[in-house]
Amino acid sequence: MDRLLPAVLLAAFVIGVALLLQRKKQASPTEAITEHRAPTHLDRSDFDFPERPWLVVVFTSTSCDTCADVWAKATVLESEEVAVQQVEAHESAQLHEQYAITAVPIVVLAGADGVVQSSFLGPVSATHLWAAVAELRSPGSVPPGCTEH
Repeated sequence: MDRLLPAVLLAAFVIGVALLLQRKKQASPTEAITEHRAPTHLDRSDFDFPERPWLVVVFTSTSCDTCADVWAKATVLESEEVAVQQVEAHESAQLHEQYAITAVPIVVLAGADGVVQSSFLGPVSATHLWAAVAELRSPGSVPPGCTEH
């Protein structure tokens, strides 16, 4: 009997720790999101210059160093044909929520109808970004492999 009580207490302790660890694991917010995705359609009225044929949206956050680099690469794409807009997480939280943005940077290239034609998640080279826009504006103008990220 003297040996049984410590064994029962030890077993109860182990079970309690296991249950606690399991509950903690289930509550982890980082495991709830397993895959980040770019939106597949944008409502052009949510963004500046909806009358332009092309829209480049860069979803960013001020706490993201890579975002600043991607935004700098995207700004040079602005033209009479291409609207470029930064959507920062704190200033435009509603748009981040509406388009289910769970990671930044995300670059989205959409046509006049709002259908996303191309997107980049994470860092992107200027060459790939600019080639993607060139290919959308003039299909067949970019050599194969230049638009792939």
